[in-house]
Parts: sequence; C-alpha cells; structure tokens
Amino acid sequence: MVRLLGAWRRDLVCWDAVALMTDYLEGSLSSRRRARLERHLAACDGCEEYLRQMRVTIEVLGRVEPEDLEPEAREVLVELFLRYRAEVETDGDAGTDGNT
Repeated sequence: MVRLLGAWRRDLVCWDAVALMTDYLEGSLSSRRRARLERHLAACDGCEEYLRQMRVTIEVLGRVEPEDLEPEAREVLVELFLRYRAEVETDGDAGTDGNT
C-alpha cells in the first residue's frame, strides 16, 4: 500500500502531463490531478508550450462535438484512437521513461 501511495505522490513526468492535457482544458480533472499538472506546468517549459499550442489550436479551429460528426466518421476516429492507445501502451511496456 505504501508503494502505491508513493507512486501517486511522485511528480508527473511529461508523458503523464500530456495525457492529462485534454481533460485539463475541458475542466474535467479532479482538483488533485489538476494541481499536480499545474505544478508540472510551472516547472516544465516544454509542457507549458505544448499546452499553449493546444489552446491556440482550439482558438483558431474551434471545437468539434461528437454529434457534429457522421456516425461513420466517429467510428473511424474511435478506431484510430484505440489503435494509437494500443501502440502507446505497447511502447510503454518496452521500458520508456515517460519523458518527452
């Protein structure tokens, strides 16, 4: 149990921070996760720049809601995401350190 708590309290690495960015921008992170991400952003110029670029992209392009897409387009996007996530998880098992 102590080991799990230690892992939860560790500082975020860039890989973790990037994974939380969308939820952060949408305001759906818990207060604890938001605080951890904000601590990381305050210390990491690369992730801070990544977040800035995401905000600019959203400002310029706007948002697409799921209901704005045809069902077939949604299915293709979900399939691409699932393949991407499977690749990321496989790469993560290969011993990457989680930093960008």
